[in-house]
Amino acid sequence: MNLLHKAGLSLLLVTQAMAGANAQTITVQANKPGVAIQPTMWGIFFEDINFAADGGLYAEMVKNRSFEFSVPMMAWKEVKREGLKGKTLINNHKTANPANPRYASITVDGQYGLSNEGFRGMGVKQGAAYDFSLWARQASGNVKLRIVLVSPAGEKLGETTLGGLNGEWNKHTASLTATKTEAKAKLEVYFEGNGTVEADMISLFPKDTWKGRPGGLRKDLVEKLAELKPGFIRFPGGCIVEGRDLSNRYQWKKTVGKPEERELIINRWNTEFSHRNAPDYFQTFGLGFFEYFQLAEDLGSTALPILNCGMACQYNTGEVVALDELDPYIQDALDLIEFANGSTATKWGKLRADMGHPAPFNLKYLGIGNEQWDVQYIDRYKLFAEVLEKKHPEIVLVSGSGPGASGKEFDFAWKELKKLNAPLIDEHYYRPPEWFFQNAARYDNYDRKGPKVFAGEYAAHAKEQPQAESRNTWLSALAEAAFMTGLERNADVVHMCSYAPLFAHVEAWQWRPDLIWFDNLQTVATPNYYVQKAYANYAGTNVLPITANGKFLTGQDSLYASAVLDKKAKVAYIKLVNISSQTKNITLDVAGIAANKDTKVETLVASDLYSYNTLEKPKEVYPVSSTAKTQAKGWKNTLAPSSFTVITVPIK
Repeated sequence: MNLLHKAGLSLLLVTQAMAGANAQTITVQANKPGVAIQPTMWGIFFEDINFAADGGLYAEMVKNRSFEFSVPMMAWKEVKREGLKGKTLINNHKTANPANPRYASITVDGQYGLSNEGFRGMGVKQGAAYDFSLWARQASGNVKLRIVLVSPAGEKLGETTLGGLNGEWNKHTASLTATKTEAKAKLEVYFEGNGTVEADMISLFPKDTWKGRPGGLRKDLVEKLAELKPGFIRFPGGCIVEGRDLSNRYQWKKTVGKPEERELIINRWNTEFSHRNAPDYFQTFGLGFFEYFQLAEDLGSTALPILNCGMACQYNTGEVVALDELDPYIQDALDLIEFANGSTATKWGKLRADMGHPAPFNLKYLGIGNEQWDVQYIDRYKLFAEVLEKKHPEIVLVSGSGPGASGKEFDFAWKELKKLNAPLIDEHYYRPPEWFFQNAARYDNYDRKGPKVFAGEYAAHAKEQPQAESRNTWLSALAEAAFMTGLERNADVVHMCSYAPLFAHVEAWQWRPDLIWFDNLQTVATPNYYVQKAYANYAGTNVLPITANGKFLTGQDSLYASAVLDKKAKVAYIKLVNISSQTKNITLDVAGIAANKDTKVETLVASDLYSYNTLEKPKEVYPVSSTAKTQAKGWKNTLAPSSFTVITVPIK
């Protein structure tokens, strides 16, 4: 049975897949490089959904460290043990610190303890060091601290002490080392002595963060991103940008400066889905715009920040700011450009320097709105564009065509944005696998002189099972691989692409599928990740013609294909997708090939279309590499059933 039929796809596709089942000759004209591929072609899209920031990429292990959640003691509990005496009172001093007004006043009579549960626990590793810190002052008496990591059963996993508190607010630090590996540890802080301590920003970070930065990013998650070699990073979202209403929108200025002075807000995914409520989901903005820019720089990626355009999520309140009151939103855009690119003599450039980065971040792109639609979006984008194009013509503005891949709102957005000469339009598509198989030729007939395309959010949504990672099946990844041949072939129109969402915690997700899954100790790359990695790692500099019987391969005989040239490396990358349940014997004719040379063949294949990777079994779908000898004419190759293959070919 053809695997497309097995997957429940349309009869039309099955018929197309079975037609012309004989072996095909595929011609690659490696001596005729075509349009240039943008360095930004394959990138990543980050949004704080699925505990991707707090509890994920941002390595803070203490939840509600500053007592600013809607329930001030959420995630905190008194340690119940005989002999412990004391109490905690939450004070609100908004006049002194409006961004972070709450702090805990802890009175102790001998010994008293508080425990923090972390983000579905705290992952600690044997022999690893952890940095504890808090802001505190001794309001009265004489109190010292004892900091302990404990297992769910109460076993001590590490301990340190901290003293030296005085009557002034200061940051105090200590370090401790874990004696065992535990995914569900918790932190206990004991106050010993007599008196009252006022405390805020109680924090625990692994010492081994990305690039060793104190209070930084979780190293293993960033390493997964680095392996993708992303051409750009789009941040901070997504629907996060919009907010449920405008008061809940993402405001970049509240995410920069000292972490203890950044204003926490509720995460809009907190109770967005009734079946996946997460009332403990907030945004501390420890991971803010400075850290996003820094991460992009670390990875050699172009930063693509997205700003609110004066519109809240149209699926929620649909609230908009009046057009004659849009100036502060436009000013935020101007100030962001200054923060990223301005000299240290400017207000926002100086703040960037004060945060440790005197050199500019060289911002080139700026997104206006996330996926808004209809006339209210066009009206607001127009006002942004009028100002930004005049004051900063060097910045490429990214607009949006709404949440759908077609339809009335999509067509309206394209028509109006074309009139405005919008340079780059963001398209989103979350669809079943069959849509991706059917749309590999989507961009073949787009206007070559019109706006360029940013495929900003896409993912094939296959069937799901209870296990968190189950929706990231090989079927969904195979469908994306087939579709992406069309993105690559049309690189003169498509300038940016990114799968979405990026991260998900296996115990705290709101949305799936997602590219990378993790718990408190481990990560797992999905089959979709390996498809994205193959395209990004074998991106090339120019598109090459690749045809069978004079036509692009967009599903004929169950095959999809694209090819690119890397002028610097002097190789061609040939990408071949076989969606049939049968092995395909093909013949490659590659003009310009260096014959009889070793070439690398990397293949992704699975035992079943619904195979997926898990934390326990991370390599159910994993690339396999082999070598072959090239031939200029009549080069025989075999494509496994339901497979994605990349062949690296040396060029003369």
